Amino acid sequence: MPRPTTAQIAYGSVTVVFSTLAMLLLSRTASGVGVAVIAVAALGLGLLVAMTVPTPEPAAPAAPSLPAPPITPERVPAQRAALAEPVREPAGP
Repeated sequence: MPRPTTAQIAYGSVTVVFSTLAMLLLSRTASGVGVAVIAVAALGLGLLVAMTVPTPEPAAPAAPSLPAPPITPERVPAQRAALAEPVREPAGP
């Protein structure tokens, strides 16, 4: 089972605290059973919120890099023009 992220823990905890306070204030319950029911409902709501927080996707493995294609005269026009000129050697003694 994957470990919960920091965001999941934070959202779940905040949901539990605020939903417990809101339900206790709105229900005006004074019995221990009522408080226990509200606490269990708040924990369930916090768990639901924590599990629905999107988790980051694992990094995809990097594609293997392909070697660069060789540089040929057809690929470099300036070199092709330089190769087209005849080579001149100096006259001998």
